[in-house]
Amino acid sequence: MWGFLTCLNDILIPHLKSIFELGYAQAMLVQFAFFSSYFVFALPAGKLVEWRGYKQTMVIGLIVMAAGAFLFLPASAAASFGLFLFALVTLAAGITCLQVSANPYVTSLGPEETASSRLNFSQAFNSLGTFAAPLLGGALILGGTQLAPEKLHSLSAAVLQTYREQQASSVRLPYLGIGLTLLLLALALGLLKMPPMITSHTRDFRPGAYDEVAGLDDSVWRHPWLLMGALGIFLYVGAEVCIGSFLVNYFGLPEISAMPEQVAARYVSLYWGGAMIGRFIGSAILQKLRTGIVLGCAACIACALVIVSMITHGHTAMWAILAVGLFNSVMFPNIFTLGLSNLGALTSKGSSLMVAAIVGGALLPLLEGHLADRIGVQHAFVVPVVCYLFIASYGFAAARAEGATVPIPKAV
Repeated sequence: MWGFLTCLNDILIPHLKSIFELGYAQAMLVQFAFFSSYFVFALPAGKLVEWRGYKQTMVIGLIVMAAGAFLFLPASAAASFGLFLFALVTLAAGITCLQVSANPYVTSLGPEETASSRLNFSQAFNSLGTFAAPLLGGALILGGTQLAPEKLHSLSAAVLQTYREQQASSVRLPYLGIGLTLLLLALALGLLKMPPMITSHTRDFRPGAYDEVAGLDDSVWRHPWLLMGALGIFLYVGAEVCIGSFLVNYFGLPEISAMPEQVAARYVSLYWGGAMIGRFIGSAILQKLRTGIVLGCAACIACALVIVSMITHGHTAMWAILAVGLFNSVMFPNIFTLGLSNLGALTSKGSSLMVAAIVGGALLPLLEGHLADRIGVQHAFVVPVVCYLFIASYGFAAARAEGATVPIPKAV
C-alpha cells in the first residue's frame, strides 16, 4: 500500500498541473509535501516504536494513512491545491510510521548477513503497489477531457472554479477505496500475532533502549558509513522520484513519444514494474554477491541509461529511462543495510536517520522542476545522473570494506 500511494503521486502531478495551471516547479510541490513528511515525522515515529512497539506503530501508521486518503474528498470538493498538499502530508506521516517500524523489523528476522536479501524480498512486494498505481490511477484519474490552457484563460473565475472541481472529482473514488482498504489492513494487522522470536530483537531497534550500554559518548553522527548511507538514501530517493514524477509529461513531449497522459501512465507502470522484478532478482543475487558490488554496478548502469535518454530522442530515449527502474530496484534496501551495518545499540536511531533522509524525494524534484522550467525536462535529468554517481561510489567503497579482513568501520 505504501508503494501504491507513493507511486500514485506520479499520476496526481500531471493531473493537478493541468487543473491548476502549474509550472513544473510548482507541480513538484506534490512530492515536496509528501516526502518532507518523512523528514518531519521520522524521529517522532522512532519514539512511537519505543513507546508502543513495532506492531502498534504499524497499525497507527495505517490509520493515519487512511485519514490522509479520506482528506482527498474535501480537497477535491473544494478544488484546493493547498488542501491536496495537506492530505499528502498526512498520508506520508502514516507511511513514515510504517517505514521506521517495518524496515528494521524485517532486517531483524534472521541472520545479519542475509538482511539485505530479506529487505529486497519484502521491498519487491512494495514494488507490486508501485507497478499497479499508474495503471489504476491512469484509468481512474486521467480519463477526463481537459481544456487547453488558452481556453481556460477565457473562462470567468466562477466557471473556472466549477471546471476545476469537476476535474478534481476524479480522485474521490480511488482515494475513498484506498482509505477503506487501509482501515481493513489496520484491523487485520491488529489481530495478527507477531512471531515470538521478535521479542528478543525488538529492543535493539527501539530508540534509546540501549543508551546506558552504548555509552553517552557514542552517537549516530560518529558512524561515517551510516552518514554516507543516509546521503545515499537522500540521493537515491531523490533520483527515483525525479524520474518517476516527470515520466507522464516526458513521454508527452513531441521529440520523445507525443503520448496522451492516459497512455503515458501505462508506461510509467513499466518503470515501477522493473523495480519489482529487479528486487526479486536482486534478492537471489545478494545470496551470492556482496551488497556493495551489487549496489555499485546497479548505480553505474542506471547512470548510463539516464545519460542515453538525455542525448537521444524517440523510443530510444523512452525505453532507456524506463529501464532505469530495473536497476533502481536494489538500491534502497542495499543502502539501508550498509548504513545500518554494525550499529548495534544505535540501530534504531540509525534507522530513523535513514528514513529522515527520504526527504531527498522532496527537495531534488523541486530542483529538477526549476531546471525543467528553464532548460526542459530532458536536460533536467542531469540531477539523477549526479545522484547515481555518488551511490555507485558508496557501493564500491563498501565492497572494498566488505572484502577486507576487517568489517566496515562502525565509528571514528
